Amino acid sequence: MKRLNIIVLGTLASDPYAGMAWMHMQIVLGFQRLGHNVFYFEITGTWPYNPVLQSRVSNTDYSLPYLIKTVESFGLQDRWAYRSSFSKSKEWFGMEGKKAEELLADADLVFNISGATRIDKEGLKTGRLIYFSTDPVYHEIRYSQNDVITKVIVDQHDDVVTYGENIGNADCPIPPLPHLRAKTRQPVITELWGNNIAPGNKFTTIGNWKQSGRDLQFNGEIYYWSKHHEFLKFIDLPKKIDQAIELAMNLVKPETVKHSVGTVIPALGIPDDDYNMLISNGWKLADAPSFSTDPWKYHDYIIKSRGEFTFAKDQNIRLRSGWFSERSACYLAAGRPVITQDTGFGVALPTGEGLFAFNTMDDIIGAFEAINSNYKKHSDAAKEIAEEYFKAEKVLQKLLKDLCV
Repeated sequence: MKRLNIIVLGTLASDPYAGMAWMHMQIVLGFQRLGHNVFYFEITGTWPYNPVLQSRVSNTDYSLPYLIKTVESFGLQDRWAYRSSFSKSKEWFGMEGKKAEELLADADLVFNISGATRIDKEGLKTGRLIYFSTDPVYHEIRYSQNDVITKVIVDQHDDVVTYGENIGNADCPIPPLPHLRAKTRQPVITELWGNNIAPGNKFTTIGNWKQSGRDLQFNGEIYYWSKHHEFLKFIDLPKKIDQAIELAMNLVKPETVKHSVGTVIPALGIPDDDYNMLISNGWKLADAPSFSTDPWKYHDYIIKSRGEFTFAKDQNIRLRSGWFSERSACYLAAGRPVITQDTGFGVALPTGEGLFAFNTMDDIIGAFEAINSNYKKHSDAAKEIAEEYFKAEKVLQKLLKDLCV
């Protein structure tokens, strides 16, 4: 395969959370390990989020230093560019603007992560532009319903690739986006997750408790975006098992907390009713802001866990998209077994050792019993799944082959 010029176009600084950092950086590093000439670009007309102020802001006071620190921590000091196109100056950082625009126009492949960069609004030329769908269902359904904005977002791309590995299969009703060229999955730099650290005593997960908006109506039914709907179905789980489960989901009580950047801020917290419901049912709650913006503290939190127990979105579950979480793939690479809700991913991934898909409470209890009866077996199996199915070099080599480059 010839050496390609590749740009990964993302929102790492605009949404400065550790999971986003790992998602973007592992794609960049994976292509780099295959010998390609790879850059990370961020071109945004959207105000970036400042987690210290807990709002979107019209400046780069937080986002730009965060981006620089993150790319440098992954060894990409001279391979990034950022344009704050929400400002009148449309100033480039990290790379001289003319060079960045030439690289973008001449690139063999430009992967637009989640389709989040509106090239149609940026006035820039790109090479072959690919919509890299990391969170399928929403745009697929909205496109099929002729939503104007969704059609504009999708139609600016030459090709589509998706983490929805069942999309297009007979048992998955999700209508594929046009120009769907490949189904893929999360690339993981497995060596970065290898460790000799003994696992902790808690299963954990990291994410959001509630997210509003983005519910879908499709074929006469409502499909939900927020994962809390799924948690509530199994809310008394901790009372049924002899295993601590910790949720790192901004679930602290509304009070001041110390942010990972060292600033004391008022915590978002959750309503007392939700907090009391979780605590009374035996869930452990972690202070997510203390590590969720720092990629390496996030990394350490995963490694120090015993495994992951988590839920998926209703949209992925009932529509059987086959989606699988980037975060869960990282747990597997760290040798931490994963118990997660069934989205149909068992069509593409092995389950039953190291990785368990559940639909019922009995499924969950059985998975915990199996893992805790022979932890080493399931830890080793988790690592093997990561090496075979998520290793970045394998995943991205196949993706390029599917794209015929």
